[in-house]
Amino acid sequence: MDANPPREQRSLFGEILDWMLAPLLLLWPMSVALTWLVAQSIASRPFDRDLAEMARTVARQVVVVPGSLEQPSSIRLRLPEVATEVLRADDADKVYFQVLGARGEFIAGDRALPVPDEPAAAAQTLKYRDDEVHADAVRVAYLWLPPTGVPGEAAPLVQVAETLDKRARLATEIIKGVIVPQFVVLPLAVLLVWFALARGIKPLNELQQRIRRRESHDLSPLAERDVPEEVAPLVGAINDLLGRLDQSMSTQKHFLADAAHQLKTPLAGLRMQAELAQREIDAGQQDPRALKQSLQHIAHSTERAAHMVNQLLAMARAEAKTLARPPEPVDLPALARETVRDFVPKAMDKRIDLGYEGPDDGQALHGTLMGQPTLVRELVRNLVDNALQYTPAGGTVTARVVDDPFGQVVVLQVEDTGPGIPEAERALVLQPFYRALGTNVDGSGLGLAIVQEIAQQHGAELSITDARPRGSAAAQGMGPGALFTVRFALARPAGDQAGGTPAAG
Repeated sequence: MDANPPREQRSLFGEILDWMLAPLLLLWPMSVALTWLVAQSIASRPFDRDLAEMARTVARQVVVVPGSLEQPSSIRLRLPEVATEVLRADDADKVYFQVLGARGEFIAGDRALPVPDEPAAAAQTLKYRDDEVHADAVRVAYLWLPPTGVPGEAAPLVQVAETLDKRARLATEIIKGVIVPQFVVLPLAVLLVWFALARGIKPLNELQQRIRRRESHDLSPLAERDVPEEVAPLVGAINDLLGRLDQSMSTQKHFLADAAHQLKTPLAGLRMQAELAQREIDAGQQDPRALKQSLQHIAHSTERAAHMVNQLLAMARAEAKTLARPPEPVDLPALARETVRDFVPKAMDKRIDLGYEGPDDGQALHGTLMGQPTLVRELVRNLVDNALQYTPAGGTVTARVVDDPFGQVVVLQVEDTGPGIPEAERALVLQPFYRALGTNVDGSGLGLAIVQEIAQQHGAELSITDARPRGSAAAQGMGPGALFTVRFALARPAGDQAGGTPAAG
Protein backbone atom coordinates (compact mmCIF):
# COMPACT_ATOMS: atom_id res chain seq x y z
CA MET A 1 0.00 0.00 0.00
CA ASP A 2 1.23 3.48 -0.83
CA ALA A 3 2.32 5.22 2.38
CA ASN A 4 1.64 8.63 0.84
CA PRO A 5 -1.62 8.44 -1.16
CA PRO A 6 -2.07 11.17 -3.78
CA ARG A 7 -3.71 14.30 -2.46
CA GLU A 8 -7.33 14.67 -3.51
CA GLN A 9 -7.81 17.35 -6.13
CA ARG A 10 -9.69 20.36 -4.79
CA SER A 11 -12.54 22.08 -6.58
CA LEU A 12 -12.18 25.85 -6.89
CA PHE A 13 -15.95 26.15 -7.36
CA GLY A 14 -16.65 24.10 -4.24
CA GLU A 15 -14.07 25.94 -2.15
CA ILE A 16 -15.41 29.38 -3.08
CA LEU A 17 -18.96 28.16 -2.45
CA ASP A 18 -17.96 26.85 0.96
CA TRP A 19 -16.32 30.13 1.94
CA MET A 20 -19.40 32.07 0.81
CA LEU A 21 -22.08 29.83 2.35
CA ALA A 22 -20.31 28.85 5.57
CA PRO A 23 -20.44 32.40 7.04
CA LEU A 24 -24.05 32.71 5.91
CA LEU A 25 -25.08 29.47 7.64
CA LEU A 26 -23.04 30.39 10.71
CA LEU A 27 -24.54 33.86 11.04
CA TRP A 28 -28.11 32.66 10.61
CA PRO A 29 -28.40 31.08 14.11
CA MET A 30 -26.80 34.21 15.56
CA SER A 31 -29.39 36.26 13.72
CA VAL A 32 -32.17 34.12 15.22
CA ALA A 33 -30.80 34.60 18.75
CA LEU A 34 -30.44 38.36 18.32
CA THR A 35 -33.94 38.55 16.84
CA TRP A 36 -35.29 36.71 19.88
CA LEU A 37 -33.63 39.15 22.27
CA VAL A 38 -34.87 42.16 20.31
CA ALA A 39 -38.38 40.68 20.13
CA GLN A 40 -38.40 40.22 23.90
CA SER A 41 -37.41 43.84 24.39
CA ILE A 42 -39.98 45.11 21.90
CA ALA A 43 -42.74 42.97 23.38
CA SER A 44 -42.03 44.20 26.93
CA ARG A 45 -42.23 47.93 26.22
CA PRO A 46 -46.03 48.41 25.83
CA PHE A 47 -46.80 46.08 28.72
CA ASP A 48 -44.24 47.87 30.92
CA ARG A 49 -45.98 51.15 30.19
CA ASP A 50 -49.36 49.66 31.21
CA LEU A 51 -47.81 48.16 34.32
CA ALA A 52 -46.27 51.51 35.25
CA GLU A 53 -49.60 53.27 34.79
CA MET A 54 -51.29 50.76 37.12
CA ALA A 55 -48.57 51.31 39.74
CA ARG A 56 -49.04 55.08 39.59
CA THR A 57 -52.81 54.68 39.80
CA VAL A 58 -52.50 52.60 42.94
CA ALA A 59 -49.97 55.09 44.37
CA ARG A 60 -52.41 57.97 43.85
CA GLN A 61 -54.97 56.12 45.96
CA VAL A 62 -52.61 55.83 48.93
CA VAL A 63 -53.38 58.32 51.74
CA VAL A 64 -50.58 59.08 54.18
CA VAL A 65 -51.40 60.80 57.49
CA PRO A 66 -48.11 61.96 59.02
CA GLY A 67 -47.62 61.10 62.67
CA SER A 68 -45.19 62.28 65.37
CA LEU A 69 -42.68 60.87 67.79
CA GLU A 70 -45.50 59.71 70.04
CA GLN A 71 -47.98 58.77 67.31
CA PRO A 72 -46.81 56.75 64.20
CA SER A 73 -47.96 57.75 60.74
CA SER A 74 -51.22 56.34 59.42
CA ILE A 75 -51.47 54.95 55.87
CA ARG A 76 -54.58 53.65 54.12
CA LEU A 77 -55.63 52.72 50.58
CA ARG A 78 -58.71 54.35 49.08
CA LEU A 79 -58.98 51.81 46.24
CA PRO A 80 -62.66 50.80 45.79
CA GLU A 81 -63.58 47.15 45.57
CA VAL A 82 -64.70 47.61 41.98
CA ALA A 83 -61.30 49.05 41.04
CA THR A 84 -59.61 46.10 42.70
CA GLU A 85 -61.66 43.70 40.63
CA VAL A 86 -60.88 45.64 37.46
CA LEU A 87 -57.18 45.54 38.36
CA ARG A 88 -57.31 41.77 38.50
CA ALA A 89 -59.60 41.28 35.50
CA ASP A 90 -57.03 40.03 32.94
CA ASP A 91 -57.86 36.90 30.96
CA ALA A 92 -54.25 36.17 29.98
CA ASP A 93 -52.08 37.22 32.92
CA LYS A 94 -52.36 37.40 36.70
CA VAL A 95 -51.95 40.85 38.23
CA TYR A 96 -50.73 41.34 41.81
CA PHE A 97 -50.35 44.55 43.80
CA GLN A 98 -49.03 45.41 47.21
CA VAL A 99 -48.87 48.47 49.48
CA LEU A 100 -46.44 48.58 52.43
CA GLY A 101 -46.46 51.20 55.16
CA ALA A 102 -43.71 53.45 56.51
CA ARG A 103 -42.56 50.76 58.94
CA GLY A 104 -42.75 47.99 56.32
CA GLU A 105 -46.13 46.79 57.54
CA PHE A 106 -48.55 45.25 55.07
CA ILE A 107 -51.40 47.65 54.13
CA ALA A 108 -53.18 46.03 51.17
CA GLY A 109 -52.80 43.69 48.20
CA ASP A 110 -50.96 40.37 48.00
CA ARG A 111 -48.64 39.37 50.81
CA ALA A 112 -46.78 36.89 48.55
CA LEU A 113 -45.26 39.67 46.41
CA PRO A 114 -41.55 39.88 47.37
CA VAL A 115 -40.08 43.13 48.66
CA PRO A 116 -37.14 44.59 46.63
CA ASP A 117 -33.77 44.01 48.27
CA GLU A 118 -32.48 47.52 47.68
CA PRO A 119 -32.68 50.82 49.57
CA ALA A 120 -35.50 53.21 48.88
CA ALA A 121 -34.97 55.43 45.86
CA ALA A 122 -36.22 58.96 45.30
CA ALA A 123 -39.93 59.46 45.77
CA GLN A 124 -42.18 58.73 42.75
CA THR A 125 -39.26 57.16 40.86
CA LEU A 126 -40.67 54.18 38.98
CA LYS A 127 -38.47 51.09 38.68
CA TYR A 128 -38.80 47.60 37.19
CA ARG A 129 -37.53 44.16 38.11
CA ASP A 130 -38.15 40.50 37.29
CA ASP A 131 -39.26 38.28 40.16
CA GLU A 132 -41.43 35.28 41.08
CA VAL A 133 -44.83 34.98 42.78
CA HIS A 134 -46.19 31.53 43.59
CA ALA A 135 -43.49 30.02 41.31
CA ASP A 136 -44.68 32.19 38.39
CA ALA A 137 -42.30 34.59 36.70
CA VAL A 138 -43.58 38.14 36.94
CA ARG A 139 -42.63 41.63 35.86
CA VAL A 140 -42.81 44.10 38.76
CA ALA A 141 -43.20 47.88 38.60
CA TYR A 142 -42.63 49.61 41.96
CA LEU A 143 -42.09 53.03 43.45
CA TRP A 144 -41.63 54.65 46.85
CA LEU A 145 -43.94 57.39 48.07
CA PRO A 146 -42.64 60.53 49.77
CA PRO A 147 -41.36 59.76 53.27
CA THR A 148 -43.44 60.82 56.28
CA GLY A 149 -40.59 62.70 57.91
CA VAL A 150 -41.03 60.91 61.21
CA PRO A 151 -37.76 59.51 62.59
CA GLY A 152 -37.56 55.75 62.33
CA GLU A 153 -40.08 55.56 59.51
CA ALA A 154 -39.27 54.72 55.87
CA ALA A 155 -41.02 55.66 52.64
CA PRO A 156 -44.18 53.70 51.85
CA LEU A 157 -43.85 51.21 48.93
CA VAL A 158 -46.28 50.47 46.11
CA GLN A 159 -45.77 47.43 43.82
CA VAL A 160 -47.76 46.03 40.87
CA ALA A 161 -46.70 42.72 39.26
CA GLU A 162 -47.92 40.88 36.18
CA THR A 163 -47.15 37.41 34.76
CA LEU A 164 -45.49 37.16 31.35
CA ASP A 165 -47.90 35.21 29.17
CA LYS A 166 -48.96 38.14 26.96
CA ARG A 167 -45.34 39.22 26.54
CA ALA A 168 -44.24 35.71 25.55
CA ARG A 169 -47.05 35.42 23.00
CA LEU A 170 -46.23 38.80 21.46
CA ALA A 171 -42.51 37.95 21.32
CA THR A 172 -43.35 34.63 19.66
CA GLU A 173 -45.47 36.38 17.06
CA ILE A 174 -42.63 38.80 16.32
CA ILE A 175 -40.17 35.91 16.00
CA LYS A 176 -42.51 34.09 13.63
CA GLY A 177 -42.93 37.20 11.53
CA VAL A 178 -39.17 37.60 11.22
CA ILE A 179 -37.84 34.02 11.17
CA VAL A 180 -40.41 32.34 8.92
CA PRO A 181 -39.57 34.53 5.90
CA GLN A 182 -35.90 33.71 6.46
CA PHE A 183 -36.64 30.03 5.84
CA VAL A 184 -37.71 31.09 2.37
CA VAL A 185 -35.04 33.73 1.82
CA LEU A 186 -32.10 31.58 2.94
CA PRO A 187 -32.52 28.75 0.38
CA LEU A 188 -33.20 31.36 -2.27
CA ALA A 189 -29.99 33.17 -1.31
CA VAL A 190 -28.03 29.91 -1.49
CA LEU A 191 -29.48 29.22 -4.93
CA LEU A 192 -28.64 32.73 -6.15
CA VAL A 193 -25.08 32.40 -4.82
CA TRP A 194 -24.76 29.09 -6.64
CA PHE A 195 -25.92 30.54 -9.94
CA ALA A 196 -23.83 33.70 -9.52
CA LEU A 197 -20.71 31.67 -8.79
CA ALA A 198 -21.37 29.33 -11.71
CA ARG A 199 -21.76 32.34 -14.00
CA GLY A 200 -18.61 33.99 -12.58
CA ILE A 201 -16.49 30.87 -13.09
CA LYS A 202 -17.84 30.26 -16.61
CA PRO A 203 -14.96 32.18 -18.30
CA LEU A 204 -12.51 29.69 -16.74
CA ASN A 205 -14.41 26.80 -18.33
CA GLU A 206 -14.41 28.61 -21.66
CA LEU A 207 -10.65 29.20 -21.35
CA GLN A 208 -10.17 25.50 -20.61
CA GLN A 209 -12.17 24.55 -23.72
CA ARG A 210 -10.18 26.98 -25.87
CA ILE A 211 -6.93 25.41 -24.69
CA ARG A 212 -8.23 21.85 -25.20
CA ARG A 213 -9.34 22.63 -28.77
CA ARG A 214 -5.86 23.81 -29.74
CA GLU A 215 -3.62 21.74 -31.94
CA SER A 216 -0.46 20.42 -30.31
CA HIS A 217 1.74 22.55 -32.59
CA ASP A 218 -0.21 25.78 -31.95
CA LEU A 219 1.88 27.78 -29.49
CA SER A 220 0.40 31.20 -30.31
CA PRO A 221 -0.51 33.33 -27.26
CA LEU A 222 -3.99 33.23 -25.76
CA ALA A 223 -6.17 36.32 -26.11
CA GLU A 224 -6.14 38.11 -22.76
CA ARG A 225 -9.04 40.42 -23.59
CA ASP A 226 -11.55 37.55 -23.41
CA VAL A 227 -10.76 36.59 -19.80
CA PRO A 228 -11.65 38.31 -16.50
CA GLU A 229 -9.20 40.73 -14.98
CA GLU A 230 -8.35 38.31 -12.14
CA VAL A 231 -7.40 35.56 -14.60
CA ALA A 232 -5.36 37.83 -16.88
CA PRO A 233 -2.08 37.30 -14.89
CA LEU A 234 -2.52 33.52 -15.23
CA VAL A 235 -3.11 33.84 -18.97
CA GLY A 236 -0.08 36.13 -19.19
CA ALA A 237 2.06 33.50 -17.44
CA ILE A 238 0.74 30.81 -19.81
CA ASN A 239 1.53 33.03 -22.79
CA ASP A 240 5.04 33.57 -21.46
CA LEU A 241 5.47 29.80 -21.12
CA LEU A 242 4.10 29.26 -24.63
CA GLY A 243 6.54 31.84 -25.96
CA ARG A 244 9.49 30.14 -24.28
CA LEU A 245 8.30 26.73 -25.50
CA ASP A 246 7.96 28.08 -29.03
CA GLN A 247 11.46 29.51 -28.89
CA SER A 248 12.84 26.29 -27.45
CA MET A 249 11.14 24.14 -30.08
CA SER A 250 12.30 26.45 -32.86
CA THR A 251 15.85 26.20 -31.52
CA GLN A 252 15.59 22.42 -31.36
CA LYS A 253 14.20 22.22 -34.90
CA HIS A 254 17.01 24.43 -36.15
CA PHE A 255 19.55 22.38 -34.22
CA LEU A 256 18.20 19.08 -35.62
CA ALA A 257 18.19 20.49 -39.14
CA ASP A 258 21.81 21.62 -38.77
CA ALA A 259 22.78 18.29 -37.22
CA ALA A 260 21.18 16.35 -40.07
CA HIS A 261 22.94 18.55 -42.57
CA GLN A 262 26.29 18.12 -40.83
CA LEU A 263 25.89 14.35 -40.64
CA LYS A 264 25.23 14.10 -44.35
CA THR A 265 28.86 14.80 -45.25
CA PRO A 266 30.59 11.99 -43.29
CA LEU A 267 27.78 9.55 -44.04
CA ALA A 268 27.86 10.39 -47.74
CA GLY A 269 31.64 9.98 -47.79
CA LEU A 270 31.34 6.68 -45.95
CA ARG A 271 28.79 5.41 -48.46
CA MET A 272 30.79 6.58 -51.46
CA GLN A 273 34.00 4.94 -50.25
CA ALA A 274 32.15 1.72 -49.47
CA GLU A 275 30.63 1.71 -52.97
CA LEU A 276 34.05 2.33 -54.57
CA ALA A 277 35.58 -0.53 -52.62
CA GLN A 278 32.67 -2.79 -53.53
CA ARG A 279 32.98 -1.78 -57.21
CA GLU A 280 36.68 -2.59 -57.25
CA ILE A 281 36.04 -6.00 -55.68
CA ASP A 282 33.23 -6.72 -58.14
CA ALA A 283 35.48 -5.70 -61.05
CA GLY A 284 38.12 -8.15 -59.93
CA GLN A 285 40.69 -5.48 -59.15
CA GLN A 286 42.77 -6.68 -56.23
CA ASP A 287 45.00 -3.60 -55.79
CA PRO A 288 45.86 -3.72 -52.05
CA ARG A 289 46.87 -0.07 -51.98
CA ALA A 290 43.58 1.13 -53.48
CA LEU A 291 41.58 -1.11 -51.17
CA LYS A 292 43.60 0.09 -48.17
CA GLN A 293 43.04 3.71 -49.17
CA SER A 294 39.28 3.11 -49.46
CA LEU A 295 39.23 1.49 -46.03
CA GLN A 296 41.19 4.42 -44.60
CA HIS A 297 38.61 6.83 -46.04
CA ILE A 298 35.84 4.70 -44.58
CA ALA A 299 37.53 4.70 -41.17
CA HIS A 300 38.03 8.48 -41.35
CA SER A 301 34.38 9.08 -42.31
CA THR A 302 33.28 6.73 -39.53
CA GLU A 303 35.43 8.62 -37.03
CA ARG A 304 33.97 11.94 -38.16
CA ALA A 305 30.41 10.60 -37.86
CA ALA A 306 31.11 9.13 -34.40
CA HIS A 307 32.70 12.39 -33.25
CA MET A 308 29.69 14.31 -34.53
CA VAL A 309 27.26 12.00 -32.74
CA ASN A 310 29.24 12.25 -29.51
CA GLN A 311 29.24 16.04 -29.75
CA LEU A 312 25.49 16.06 -30.39
CA LEU A 313 24.92 13.87 -27.34
CA ALA A 314 27.14 16.12 -25.23
CA MET A 315 25.20 19.16 -26.43
CA ALA A 316 21.91 17.45 -25.54
CA ARG A 317 23.21 16.58 -22.06
CA ALA A 318 24.38 20.13 -21.52
CA GLU A 319 20.99 21.55 -22.50
CA ALA A 320 19.01 19.09 -20.33
CA LYS A 321 18.75 21.49 -17.38
CA THR A 322 15.64 19.90 -15.94
CA LEU A 323 17.36 16.49 -15.75
CA ALA A 324 20.45 17.81 -13.97
CA ARG A 325 21.33 16.34 -10.61
CA PRO A 326 21.71 18.47 -7.50
CA PRO A 327 25.04 20.35 -7.44
CA GLU A 328 27.97 18.56 -5.81
CA PRO A 329 31.61 19.51 -5.13
CA VAL A 330 33.80 19.55 -8.27
CA ASP A 331 37.60 19.09 -8.13
CA LEU A 332 38.53 21.28 -11.10
CA PRO A 333 42.34 20.81 -10.83
CA ALA A 334 41.90 17.02 -10.79
CA LEU A 335 39.62 17.15 -13.84
CA ALA A 336 42.12 19.35 -15.70
CA ARG A 337 45.03 17.00 -14.89
CA GLU A 338 43.06 13.92 -15.96
CA THR A 339 42.01 15.58 -19.21
CA VAL A 340 45.59 16.53 -20.05
CA ARG A 341 46.72 12.94 -19.42
CA ASP A 342 43.93 11.61 -21.65
CA PHE A 343 44.96 13.86 -24.55
CA VAL A 344 48.71 13.23 -24.31
CA PRO A 345 48.65 10.50 -27.03
CA LYS A 346 46.81 12.80 -29.43
CA ALA A 347 49.19 15.65 -28.66
CA MET A 348 52.20 13.39 -29.28
CA ASP A 349 50.74 12.28 -32.64
CA LYS A 350 50.48 15.93 -33.67
CA ARG A 351 53.87 16.80 -32.12
CA ILE A 352 52.28 19.38 -29.77
CA ASP A 353 53.61 20.19 -26.31
CA LEU A 354 50.59 19.66 -24.01
CA GLY A 355 50.98 20.67 -20.36
CA TYR A 356 49.16 21.56 -17.14
CA GLU A 357 49.76 24.41 -14.69
CA GLY A 358 47.96 24.78 -11.38
CA PRO A 359 47.42 23.16 -7.96
CA ASP A 360 48.89 19.68 -7.62
CA ASP A 361 47.16 16.64 -6.23
CA GLY A 362 46.32 17.20 -2.55
CA GLN A 363 46.30 21.02 -2.78
CA ALA A 364 42.78 22.27 -2.04
CA LEU A 365 41.23 25.46 -3.35
CA HIS A 366 40.26 28.24 -0.94
CA GLY A 367 36.59 27.49 -1.65
CA THR A 368 34.37 24.80 -3.13
CA LEU A 369 33.20 24.69 -6.73
CA MET A 370 29.63 23.33 -6.78
CA GLY A 371 28.27 21.87 -10.01
CA GLN A 372 28.05 18.77 -12.18
CA PRO A 373 31.43 16.97 -12.42
CA THR A 374 30.44 15.20 -15.65
CA LEU A 375 29.55 18.45 -17.40
CA VAL A 376 32.63 20.30 -16.11
CA ARG A 377 34.80 17.43 -17.37
CA GLU A 378 33.09 17.78 -20.78
CA LEU A 379 33.83 21.51 -20.74
CA VAL A 380 37.55 20.96 -20.06
CA ARG A 381 37.78 18.20 -22.69
CA ASN A 382 36.19 20.34 -25.38
CA LEU A 383 38.50 23.28 -24.67
CA VAL A 384 41.63 21.10 -24.76
CA ASP A 385 40.43 19.19 -27.85
CA ASN A 386 39.62 22.45 -29.65
CA ALA A 387 43.09 23.83 -28.83
CA LEU A 388 44.79 20.65 -30.15
CA GLN A 389 42.70 20.78 -33.31
CA TYR A 390 43.80 24.31 -34.23
CA THR A 391 47.38 24.26 -32.97
CA PRO A 392 49.93 23.36 -35.67
CA ALA A 393 52.71 20.82 -35.17
CA GLY A 394 55.47 22.10 -32.93
CA GLY A 395 53.04 24.35 -31.02
CA THR A 396 52.08 24.43 -27.36
CA VAL A 397 48.78 23.90 -25.51
CA THR A 398 48.51 24.65 -21.79
CA ALA A 399 45.62 23.92 -19.44
CA ARG A 400 45.86 26.16 -16.41
CA VAL A 401 43.88 26.38 -13.13
CA VAL A 402 44.29 29.60 -11.13
CA ASP A 403 42.96 29.91 -7.58
CA ASP A 404 41.85 33.51 -6.90
CA PRO A 405 41.04 33.89 -3.16
CA PHE A 406 40.40 37.64 -3.48
CA GLY A 407 37.82 37.31 -6.25
CA GLN A 408 36.21 34.24 -4.64
CA VAL A 409 36.59 32.43 -7.99
CA VAL A 410 38.65 29.69 -9.60
CA VAL A 411 39.82 30.33 -13.16
CA LEU A 412 40.30 27.70 -15.88
CA GLN A 413 42.44 28.78 -18.82
CA VAL A 414 43.31 26.87 -21.98
CA GLU A 415 45.99 28.60 -24.04
CA ASP A 416 47.38 27.55 -27.47
CA THR A 417 49.77 28.85 -30.10
CA GLY A 418 47.38 28.46 -33.01
CA PRO A 419 46.07 31.09 -35.45
CA GLY A 420 43.77 32.61 -32.80
CA ILE A 421 40.22 33.83 -33.31
CA PRO A 422 39.55 37.29 -34.79
CA GLU A 423 37.59 39.54 -32.47
CA ALA A 424 34.69 39.76 -34.95
CA GLU A 425 34.21 35.98 -34.84
CA ARG A 426 34.55 35.36 -31.09
CA ALA A 427 30.80 35.54 -30.47
CA LEU A 428 30.06 33.45 -33.58
CA VAL A 429 32.30 30.53 -32.67
CA LEU A 430 30.12 29.93 -29.59
CA GLN A 431 27.13 29.15 -31.82
CA PRO A 432 26.42 25.54 -32.84
CA PHE A 433 27.99 24.35 -36.13
CA TYR A 434 29.90 27.56 -36.76
CA ARG A 435 33.50 27.09 -37.96
CA ALA A 436 35.94 29.89 -38.62
CA LEU A 437 36.79 30.45 -42.27
CA GLY A 438 40.30 30.02 -43.57
CA THR A 439 41.10 26.92 -41.49
CA ASN A 440 41.51 23.40 -42.80
CA VAL A 441 40.58 21.81 -39.49
CA ASP A 442 38.01 19.03 -39.65
CA GLY A 443 35.51 19.54 -36.85
CA SER A 444 31.82 19.55 -36.01
CA GLY A 445 31.47 23.16 -34.87
CA LEU A 446 29.86 22.05 -31.61
CA GLY A 447 32.75 22.01 -29.12
CA LEU A 448 32.72 25.68 -28.13
CA ALA A 449 28.90 25.79 -28.17
CA ILE A 450 28.94 22.96 -25.60
CA VAL A 451 31.49 24.89 -23.51
CA GLN A 452 29.29 27.99 -23.57
CA GLU A 453 26.16 26.03 -22.55
CA ILE A 454 27.91 24.28 -19.63
CA ALA A 455 29.47 27.55 -18.46
CA GLN A 456 26.08 29.27 -18.42
CA GLN A 457 24.53 26.43 -16.43
CA HIS A 458 27.26 26.80 -13.79
CA GLY A 459 26.98 30.58 -13.65
CA ALA A 460 30.51 30.86 -15.04
CA GLU A 461 31.89 33.58 -17.31
CA LEU A 462 33.55 32.52 -20.59
CA SER A 463 35.84 34.92 -22.44
CA ILE A 464 38.08 34.58 -25.53
CA THR A 465 41.20 36.68 -26.10
CA ASP A 466 44.49 36.46 -27.98
CA ALA A 467 47.22 34.62 -26.11
CA ARG A 468 49.79 37.11 -27.42
CA PRO A 469 49.46 40.51 -29.03
CA ARG A 470 48.98 40.22 -32.77
CA GLY A 471 52.07 41.23 -34.75
CA SER A 472 54.37 40.97 -31.73
CA ALA A 473 57.75 39.28 -31.93
CA ALA A 474 56.51 36.46 -29.71
CA ALA A 475 53.72 35.72 -32.14
CA GLN A 476 55.93 35.60 -35.27
CA GLY A 477 55.81 32.23 -36.97
CA MET A 478 53.18 30.67 -34.71
CA GLY A 479 50.19 33.03 -34.67
CA PRO A 480 48.72 35.02 -31.80
CA GLY A 481 47.09 31.95 -30.31
CA ALA A 482 43.82 31.80 -28.39
CA LEU A 483 43.25 32.09 -24.65
CA PHE A 484 39.95 30.69 -23.34
CA THR A 485 39.17 31.80 -19.78
CA VAL A 486 36.32 30.38 -17.67
CA ARG A 487 35.71 31.99 -14.26
CA PHE A 488 33.75 29.79 -11.80
CA ALA A 489 32.32 31.28 -8.60
CA LEU A 490 33.22 29.36 -5.43
CA ALA A 491 31.06 28.60 -2.41
CA ARG A 492 32.60 30.25 0.66
CA PRO A 493 33.81 28.03 3.52
CA ALA A 494 31.39 27.56 6.41
CA GLY A 495 33.66 29.44 8.83
CA ASP A 496 33.97 32.35 6.45
CA GLN A 497 30.25 33.14 5.99
CA ALA A 498 30.30 36.15 8.30
CA GLY A 499 32.53 38.07 5.91
CA GLY A 500 36.22 38.59 5.21
CA THR A 501 38.70 36.31 3.51
CA PRO A 502 40.93 33.98 5.47
CA ALA A 503 44.13 35.57 6.59
CA ALA A 504 47.24 34.44 4.77
CA GLY A 505 49.47 32.22 6.90
